[in-house]
Amino acid sequence: MIPFNKAPYTGNEEPYMLEAVASGKISGDGMFTKKCHEWFETALGCPKALLTTSCTHALEMAAILLDIQPGDEVIMPSYTFVSTANAFVLRGATIVFVDVRPDTLNIDETKIEPAITDRTKVIVPVHYAGVGCEMDTIMAIAERHGLYVVEDAAQGMQATYKGRPLGTIGHMGTYSFHETKNYTAGGEGGLLIVNDARFAERAEIIREKGTNRSQFFRGMVDKYTWVDIGSSYLPAEINAAYLYAQLESADAINADRLASWRDYYESFAALAQKGVDLPTVPAECEHNAHMFYLKCRSFEERTALLERCKTEEILAVFHYIPLHASPAGKRFSRFHGEDRFTTVESERLVRLPLYYGMDEATRQRVIDVVSSFYGD
Repeated sequence: MIPFNKAPYTGNEEPYMLEAVASGKISGDGMFTKKCHEWFETALGCPKALLTTSCTHALEMAAILLDIQPGDEVIMPSYTFVSTANAFVLRGATIVFVDVRPDTLNIDETKIEPAITDRTKVIVPVHYAGVGCEMDTIMAIAERHGLYVVEDAAQGMQATYKGRPLGTIGHMGTYSFHETKNYTAGGEGGLLIVNDARFAERAEIIREKGTNRSQFFRGMVDKYTWVDIGSSYLPAEINAAYLYAQLESADAINADRLASWRDYYESFAALAQKGVDLPTVPAECEHNAHMFYLKCRSFEERTALLERCKTEEILAVFHYIPLHASPAGKRFSRFHGEDRFTTVESERLVRLPLYYGMDEATRQRVIDVVSSFYGD
């Protein structure tokens, strides 16, 4: 079976994890966590980076930092992972979904402003497949209406919009280091970056269970105590050590994935003449080859393609079921405007295997099976 994903492995993960254990500091915010923070703050050019146990928790921290209250409204696309919405629902917000663009499957920036009410507090663009949303427009809307922007860049590490790293444009950005992402923290992990200095100090407190423990260790206070709400959002030092080994090889991992992505794209170019859509990357965006997908001509065709891949022992998958159609989505959200593209585009999409270290023969096997399905 050709797997859909293999977690990246560079070779330094085990030595670094053993080094973390030997240090005697394995509960978090040790040497490797600090190394990761320094890497992100340098690579992303952001003022504050904080490792978390998951992107879910990074989003939850953002919701707390923005003081989301019952009755507040948060605008986002329905075509996203449940955590994007859940983080704000946990604080009592109502989610307002708007339609996606059919080219990138990102939030349609032209649908945001009509969805704004006097209760709207946050816009959450989701950078699908590591391809940036139209952030200039989104930030301009936020500024006009006094709203915050939290970028869900779970899939966007080392991708850019007009030369700026995804996640660094809004007031905050969140990332995932789950095993399915380009870089992983040993299976689970996340990151919150704070681009607005007003939230930096409180972010540390929320991450440390609502205490000023970090300030205590820096000698800023003579004792630490409970000062705010929060939770245990620190990852174990072993996870940070695993992640740091990946960050050291981030450019090599990125280049390897991009090579596989380009091979797929060039090999399937002819399918566009048959009505099968390939990924769209706008000129102002640089993606990170987080995924390669095809959009079949119909739901039925997608079902048949997935079955063919399964028969040929290739694990291809579809992706999100739009959240507004889910049981919880019907309870905690509403869809503003027409669902013109969200559902229909989601029903066409097939994700093909793509991972670091995928060899040419494996990739060619996938290409041959898909091309054969389309009679090429």
